[in-house]
Amino acid sequence: MFEWFRRRRPVGRTLQLRSRGDLGDAMRVDFAELAPDVETFLGQAAYLQLGFFETLSELIASTPELAEKESLSRAAGAALIKHQEIVALIRERGADPTQLMLPFRESLDAFRRNTHGVRPQETMLSVHITAGMLDDFYLALSSSYGDTGRRVARILKADDDRQAIVEILGATIESDDEWRWLLALWGRRLVGDTLLVARAALAHPRLDSAEEAQVEPVFTELMGAHARRMDAMGLAA
Repeated sequence: MFEWFRRRRPVGRTLQLRSRGDLGDAMRVDFAELAPDVETFLGQAAYLQLGFFETLSELIASTPELAEKESLSRAAGAALIKHQEIVALIRERGADPTQLMLPFRESLDAFRRNTHGVRPQETMLSVHITAGMLDDFYLALSSSYGDTGRRVARILKADDDRQAIVEILGATIESDDEWRWLLALWGRRLVGDTLLVARAALAHPRLDSAEEAQVEPVFTELMGAHARRMDAMGLAA
């Protein structure tokens, strides 16, 4: 799975994607020959946002502090809006959102289970890290779908309201430095599962050497953006 990180081959073009808070607007990425068909892209993107909403809703229910509940509710609301807007786009195209999302329910629900922490703080970090990486990846894919992709990109670039999660985790880390070690370890644990989801989204996940070289910069930048998110919280990636 991590072959593309170990190899550093020259490629014919540079692929870049948006890193939240660092580069501003998303850079367009063109690897259309590896992108899934548009229905697959929309179904996966819609179900991912629904999953983020569901996880955040579970956190709201299990969090005793009212201020934290309110912060989590903003992040949950932002994920739900993104889901609803992608669903509206699917319906506008004449497709059934449920039918497009259903093939990914089992695998993406398993991903959510695998990245659900024992403690609420671990699960909060899971949402912040996995949603950030996958939003960036789907932004990279979006340039392959013309106007539909541009509309999805606008949806994904909308405020995710996850800064409140960062602030909750920051306060947790400040309260006990042992949390810093625990959350740093958990953050590293999340990367493999998240990259598997991104790789599985490609049209054919088993890539030949030329295709590996083509997507390598995208995954390298995903890792770079992940490191910056971790660094912003004072955690070692």
